[in-house]
Amino acid sequence: MSIVVKELSKIYGPQKAVDQISFEVKPGEIVGFLGPNGAGKSTTMKIATGYLRPSSGTVEVAGYDVTQHSMEVRQHLGYLPEHNPLYLDLYVKEFLRSMGALYGLKGETLSRRVNEVIEQVGLGLEQHKRIGQLSKGYRQRVGLAQALVHNPQVLILDEPTTGLDPNQLAEIRSVIKNIGREKTVLFSTHIMQEVEAICDRAIILKRGKLVADESIESFRQSGKSLETLFRELTA
Repeated sequence: MSIVVKELSKIYGPQKAVDQISFEVKPGEIVGFLGPNGAGKSTTMKIATGYLRPSSGTVEVAGYDVTQHSMEVRQHLGYLPEHNPLYLDLYVKEFLRSMGALYGLKGETLSRRVNEVIEQVGLGLEQHKRIGQLSKGYRQRVGLAQALVHNPQVLILDEPTTGLDPNQLAEIRSVIKNIGREKTVLFSTHIMQEVEAICDRAIILKRGKLVADESIESFRQSGKSLETLFRELTA
């Protein structure tokens, strides 16, 4: 179950937010999607999840074209957007049950799956609280849990660690790394240490164009830190 992007472009008037980029994320890979603000990362992710239509080119998720087979894509895809939309008045378990029901889970299957994702992302002690009572770190875990509740094989995570303190950051990194052992993961971040710690590859965009797509090991062999190379490539 992979993500395949081919000659993808998104144009807003005179601006090319995404300019003919191509890449693939293979099963079992965790790939960091990097670039300065305005590079086209979120636009690409929104196209891959079916929230935006491309101006040209294609994106396939789990073998399905996102514009032609959006419902099939959603069955195989989990998405955590940059601004994590949660219903703060709902209890954690209540929210996850409602999300699972949207994907057609019912009865014992739904209950079992909700319990599994609560355990997977470390929400056991918080599951009976209202979401509005949780810290930002635990709200991010709830967002990850809703992205995982239908057991998708592909995950797209847009800035999943923004605003977290160092302890929360380490915990969410660990969750993503564990998830990535079984799934295809594409996630964006501005934290280079995070990419070096958990990713297999890094893809770098600049002004809508793809300027690098290399394994983390290849970046290390350059003799420069990923942060230094990132600054040089996006200057």
